[in-house]
This record gives sequence, C-alpha cells and structure tokens, in this order.
Amino acid sequence: MSGIGSALLNSLDIGLLLFIIAVGLNIVFGVLNIINFAHGALYMLGAYLAFTLINIAGMPFWSALILAPIGVAILAVIIDRLLLQFIYNRDIADSLLLTFALLLIINESVRLIWGSGIEVVEPPSLLAGSIDLLGGSVATYSVFVIVIGLVILAGLWYLFNRTRIGRIMRAASLDREMAEALCINTRLVVTGVFAFGAWLAALGGVIAAPMRAVDPGMGDKIIIESFIVVVIGGLGSFPGALIGALILGLIHGFGGRYLPEVNLLLPFVGMALVLLFKPNGIMGKGASV
Repeated sequence: MSGIGSALLNSLDIGLLLFIIAVGLNIVFGVLNIINFAHGALYMLGAYLAFTLINIAGMPFWSALILAPIGVAILAVIIDRLLLQFIYNRDIADSLLLTFALLLIINESVRLIWGSGIEVVEPPSLLAGSIDLLGGSVATYSVFVIVIGLVILAGLWYLFNRTRIGRIMRAASLDREMAEALCINTRLVVTGVFAFGAWLAALGGVIAAPMRAVDPGMGDKIIIESFIVVVIGGLGSFPGALIGALILGLIHGFGGRYLPEVNLLLPFVGMALVLLFKPNGIMGKGASV
C-alpha cells in the first residue's frame, strides 16, 4: 500500500503542476481562439527568471514566486500589443505560425542570455526534506506543489463562476461582438487574458524549477505534455484541463513506478485512446472556460 500511496501522491503532484500550466493554454484558446505554441517558452522563461532572482540576485524563493510570473506577464502584454493584436481575427493557422516563431525567438534568446547548460534551483529550506503520508515518504516540496495546485484550481473556479471579471471573460469567449455591444472593452480583455495565461505558464515554471532541471529544452517538453492534456480534456475547456492533467499525472505517476521501460510512450497511448472514443476530448467540442 505504501508504494500505491506514493505513486498516487506523485501522480497528484505531477497532475496539478501540469494543470497550472495547461489551463493557461486552454484559457487563451477559449477566449482568444488562438493556439499558443509559445506557451512552453513562457513557462521556461519563468523558470529562468526564478533562477536569476534566487541564485544570482540572492532573493528568497517566495519573492521569485511572485516576481517572475509578473515579469513574464508584462512581457506577454508587450507581445500582445506589438504582434498578436494583428492576428486575432485571422485564420487560426496564422496564430500557429506566429506563436511558433515566438517560441523560436524566446528559445534562442534564453540560450544567448543564460547559455545552454543546465541550472539548478534549490527548494526553500522550509520545504526541504520529506514527510510521511499514506504509509510512505514524500518530499515536502511535492506536498507544497499539491497544495498550491489546489489553491490555483479553487481560485480559477471562483474567478470564472463568482466574479464579474470571470463573467466578462466568458462573455468575450462566447460572443465578442455582443460583448462589445454591451460596452465591454474586449481589447483590454484580450490583452489581460493573454497576460494571465502567460502568468500561469510562468508560475508553473517557477514551481517546477526546484523539481526539474532548468535548461533551454524544458519549454519544448512541457508544451508537448500541455497539448496532450488539452487534447485529452478538450481544447478550450477549464474542467477538461483538470481532467486531462490528472489523467496524465496518473499515467506518469503509476507508469514511472510500475512500467518505467514504456513510461515515455504511455501519455501518447492514453491520448490516442481518448481520441479514438472521444475525438473532441473528454469534455467535448466547444466547451468554454
């Protein structure tokens, strides 16, 4: 039972981290109708900013957790104003090409600034070590990831279902012209949503930095997993992002423990099975944020 408990906690740890990242991708698609290939690069940028603030500037982890995502969100506002605003009403293929170009630009910029080596970010002393849970030992930092993932989940649910900002975002997602007729500044909403998606990606990068190696290829790995999550759950669906992330977390958590030799293939097998029976994802086509 201790092995199953540890695998379950590991699955929840991975799944909720993936949720934080993938839900930003889904929100951007649900409201803006663009598929942001640069999402993984923004995640990577969050991790590198955290490394810089912690290891070079000497700031505590908690300061980096706040400042790095804000910095990436500000960059996202600049990207939106300079580039993305010109393709929002065009074919979705244009957004794919533009965001893929942004991915390449950010990747090469990271290599120029930080180099191609692997960087390490240590977890804060408060979260070092391990604790006993479900009959096994689990890293304290993993418990922190689970807790912050649940906090983000609850916060997003409250945002979309209980606040005026959430209702405005949902209105812009369903019918932007009608929202404009109701005197909603959809231009500001669009910029804010893209910045919010970037903030979530960067927040995931900061949280992942003490767990994974910080290197220029980390964004490419996470964007693949994020797309698997949204394909399984349903593109543009907030609950779908949660379901897809938890499924992928279970695949990684139990597959890594009991089927390590095929663990890298299992996410793609899971995605193929979902597409076979639910081509639009578990939550179906057109699900809103």
